[in-house]
Amino acid sequence: MRANRAALALAVGALTPALLLASPSFGATATAATAASATAGDESPYDSMTEEELRIAVARVLADDSAGKAVRREAGRALDGTADDLRAFLKTGLALARDEDNRVAIARLLAAPESGKAVRREAGRALDGTAADREAFLATGLALARDEDNRVAIARLLAAPESGKAVRREAGRALDGTAADREAFLATGYRLARAEDDRVAVARILARTDISAALRAAARTALDGTPEELRYFLEVGQYQV
Repeated sequence: MRANRAALALAVGALTPALLLASPSFGATATAATAASATAGDESPYDSMTEEELRIAVARVLADDSAGKAVRREAGRALDGTADDLRAFLKTGLALARDEDNRVAIARLLAAPESGKAVRREAGRALDGTAADREAFLATGLALARDEDNRVAIARLLAAPESGKAVRREAGRALDGTAADREAFLATGYRLARAEDDRVAVARILARTDISAALRAAARTALDGTPEELRYFLEVGQYQV
């Protein structure tokens, strides 16, 4: 069976149009499964599928780029097995494997040093909850928790005594904007706004008449440099000169 797996995956794309005419799609199958369970107990649309149809359905799962490690592992095992193995995977094994992948993804977020307080809180709740809770967290809850952490980080910058005029201005705009605005501010906007404030600070040093020639030269060099070089000059370089 393992030797035929690659060929089967390649055949999925070619057979899909015919299968769509002969059998329901995954979305329709899921709807049919819900309706069937409500009216016929344990009946499933997979029960009436041929082994070839089952294999193609599992091969589609295996070929999906979004499939996680557990899903790929269990789909591969099903393809190496019997029709009953294929059917069991589609009826129950796929959902269990997806939840295993979701648990791993959430556990990684929980352990990531860059995860904020809200992300850790919601990730912990999802791990302690149901499979549906974990699905919902990864689909929508993670983005909401990240934005909550971003709001807190920006509010701290807005309140920090050392934040300059440009940082406060851009932080305020980000807080009043969208989640994407806040993400962009923390990723790049804060660096640029701080550099704007740093340029003003260096320009003020240059405007003084009592500085040495060496300090004046170093300040001019900093003004022509990167945001990081500006910051270094203000925090260290000017005192070394």
